[in-house]
Amino acid sequence: MTTSPQEQAPAQPQSEAPGGHPQRWLILGVLCLAVLTVVLDNTVLNVAIPSLTRELGAATSDIQWMINAYSLVQSGLLLTAGSAADRYGRKKMLAAGLALFGVGSLVAGLADSTGQLIAARAGMGVGGALLMTTVLAVAIQIFTPQEQPKAIGIWAAVNSLGFAAGPLLGGFMLNHFWWGAIFLINIPVAVLALIAVVVLVPESKNPRGDRPDLLGAVLSTIGMAALVYAIISGPEHGWASGRVLLTAAVAVVVLAAFAYWESRIPYPMIDMHFFRNRRFTGAVSGGVLITFGMGGSLFLLTQHMQFVLGYEPLEAGLRTAPLALMIVALNFTGVAAKWAARLGTPLAIGLGMAVMAGGLAAIATMASGGYAGTLLGLVLIGTGAAVASPAMSHAIMSAIPPEKAGVGGGINGTVAEFGTGLGVAVLGALLNSRFAALIPVAATSLPAALSLADGEAEKGRILDAFSSGLETSLLVGALAVLLGGLVAGALLRRAERGDTA
Repeated sequence: MTTSPQEQAPAQPQSEAPGGHPQRWLILGVLCLAVLTVVLDNTVLNVAIPSLTRELGAATSDIQWMINAYSLVQSGLLLTAGSAADRYGRKKMLAAGLALFGVGSLVAGLADSTGQLIAARAGMGVGGALLMTTVLAVAIQIFTPQEQPKAIGIWAAVNSLGFAAGPLLGGFMLNHFWWGAIFLINIPVAVLALIAVVVLVPESKNPRGDRPDLLGAVLSTIGMAALVYAIISGPEHGWASGRVLLTAAVAVVVLAAFAYWESRIPYPMIDMHFFRNRRFTGAVSGGVLITFGMGGSLFLLTQHMQFVLGYEPLEAGLRTAPLALMIVALNFTGVAAKWAARLGTPLAIGLGMAVMAGGLAAIATMASGGYAGTLLGLVLIGTGAAVASPAMSHAIMSAIPPEKAGVGGGINGTVAEFGTGLGVAVLGALLNSRFAALIPVAATSLPAALSLADGEAEKGRILDAFSSGLETSLLVGALAVLLGGLVAGALLRRAERGDTA
């Protein structure tokens, strides 16, 4: 990758000491608190679907938009939000994100119609995009290069904790309060984090003050939102349906136009030369496949636990928690960062993803034999992700000039959103295809098939068909993660050798 002399000069905030900001660990705690609320809202709404259907009279399409409005807006704006943070100031954008997220949570908690709730969720998505991009950018600015892997590891652990704790927190709140409480609980956290950001976080931005890339912002927002919508709509409407094909075509055309535009203007939002950097491309490809395997497998596993094993949503959430707990334990103690430092980034990513693949294979082959096999698989996935995921994020951020740290955070968030959505869609489609080919009745889902079953023997065959589909899907996911680890590790190794030469 070639950069100009101005791009090579890192942009350090005025308040940052050579050894890192003196209050950097306290600031990281504040940033992680903000991230936790954003990640929780990606999953917390799922457990409230029965309450929303009953109390707001929400139709199936309303429920889908309540869930998807947040992720669509957030994923569509990540790159734009990162670029805005670099230009106008990361502290300003972080504070704006917290304010928008808090206001959106208030409107969502007090909503008395499905339209109000969908609009509030979209507003929360705007705040979430600003938060997810600026948090990682600020962390890169205030920590020394030696401390960055540990700081990113803690950030990744909080992400995993929020992802796993969403259903648990939602279930607890719904057992004691009405559905609006799952949003109102965000407000005191957002206010506390906003005060701490104003007092503690130093301002930093790109000193060159690049001109705003308005057309690039519009194209990236439309293209990414269309791509994510096509991915999440495919399993429900069919991959060959007009809606999905049209949305996918819009995504391809708009993103191609975005890439062309970015390669032609003097101040691009994303420098297309990044993709010539083996470190960057290796980290991005590996990041997609890590989230592909973990997001897709958790989606399928929770269905298996509820539909086949008969667990309630809260029980299923508790039984998948060991995955997140392993990530939290290994990253908060610094163990994962030490392992990654000893192994080196390429080997840490390759080995971590190989361990994740082993965990997916263990669940695929042993889940039907009881919880012990599932527990082993979750522990292996958590261990591998604890080592590989922070190393991947650090590789992405280190391949981008410091003055573009906000864009780097946006790319990192986009990778996670895209990989998770793709994992759920692809592995879910494989499961449904295998299931439909094996069941003795005409149905498109497990509950529908069980309702049509004639006797216990036929129900047993239907459950066996679902387990067979789960095994096939998880094995495909394991293979994808393993190959991704090999490719990412090889590209990063070649990049290191090139740097040495």
